[in-house]
Amino acid sequence: MAISYTVGEAKTQLSKLIREAEKGREVVLRRGRRPVARLVAITAAQETKRRPGRMKGRVQIAADFDEWPEDVARALGIVD
Repeated sequence: MAISYTVGEAKTQLSKLIREAEKGREVVLRRGRRPVARLVAITAAQETKRRPGRMKGRVQIAADFDEWPEDVARALGIVD
């Protein structure tokens, strides 16, 4: 269940709201009655989002990776 605060309330209670988010509660910030933002904890899954190059140097691709096995190449008409 989310808890809701106005932006003004959030300014004065930010540390408390961060603790609530760390406990797993969703904190909704609003201007008047209109929700404008959400304060949620960063989970381990969010911290490990996919990034290009993240596995650089950890993956080895065989030198013959893109070579067809001879029988398959022959069956596909790639070689005689």
